[in-house]
Amino acid sequence: MKDNMMWAYLIHLGTNMWGDQGSTSEISPYHEKLETDDEIWREVVDFLPSQGINTLLIDLGDAVCYESHPELAIAGAWSKKKLADELDRIRSLGMTPLPKLNFSACHDAWLGIYSRMLSTPEYYKVCADLIAETSELFGHPAYFHLGLDEETAENQRGLNYAVIRQGQLWWHDCYFLFDACEKAGARPWVWADPVWHNPEDYLKNMPKSVLQSNWYYGSVKRNPDGTVLDDGSSQARAYMAYLRLDEAGYEQVPTSSTWSNWWNSLHTMRLCKESLNPDRLMGFMTAPWEFTYPSTYYALLNDAVRFGEARKKIYGA
Repeated sequence: MKDNMMWAYLIHLGTNMWGDQGSTSEISPYHEKLETDDEIWREVVDFLPSQGINTLLIDLGDAVCYESHPELAIAGAWSKKKLADELDRIRSLGMTPLPKLNFSACHDAWLGIYSRMLSTPEYYKVCADLIAETSELFGHPAYFHLGLDEETAENQRGLNYAVIRQGQLWWHDCYFLFDACEKAGARPWVWADPVWHNPEDYLKNMPKSVLQSNWYYGSVKRNPDGTVLDDGSSQARAYMAYLRLDEAGYEQVPTSSTWSNWWNSLHTMRLCKESLNPDRLMGFMTAPWEFTYPSTYYALLNDAVRFGEARKKIYGA
């Protein structure tokens, strides 16, 4: 195991990454005010180092009062000073905080009015402003997660306002965001699920400089002899993407979760350790996909515990 492997945990500060602005849907309601509970946030963050987690990826959204675009902040959003103080506290616990702003058209309700200005000059300016300001706030981090997952018609079928980019426009906007990160001194980092749907296009156009986080939250199917089963199913397409990205030469941080399977971290780490080039395996991440609420407290801890237990079993540390 490399000494500098990333053992990351995704935590949500903002919550408006799903649904529509103003939506009252029970599944993905729009929040007019910040619902993140400060006490639960602190207790979860304090617990993470005990599970070997050394990196905290913070999903920010509209939960911060950005100076460049104060109109984005919802009621109760954290001031930049409050976030900066918390970043210092996270570092004092031995973890590296990293920023995430999801620019997928499927997960950008947090962008407010600008989410409905996709691919316009004003949209590009706002994106660049936020990446530059956030990078500065985080002390010019090594990585900046841009999201960019699930931008498909299928994933937006229940939304009142559905829009996707595809083809050359999608790549144009990706390159714009990548360039904004690099100008801020950060390596761009993305979810890699678009490779499931059009692998030839993705592997042809995605720069090797962009860190990849494929994700799969189920069980890895095996043949009777223990080899990985590639049966062409949607599940296999997702977990086989780890191998295909590795064969194409990409560096990865595979992502697991307790969202649908408590043993997914174990499955993910076993598959990737045995199948991927260790020089390109930069670490692992777990994503509980629960907001930071009192009602989700034990789910948030459980995800970290399952991740830590898998780390010990597969990597012995």
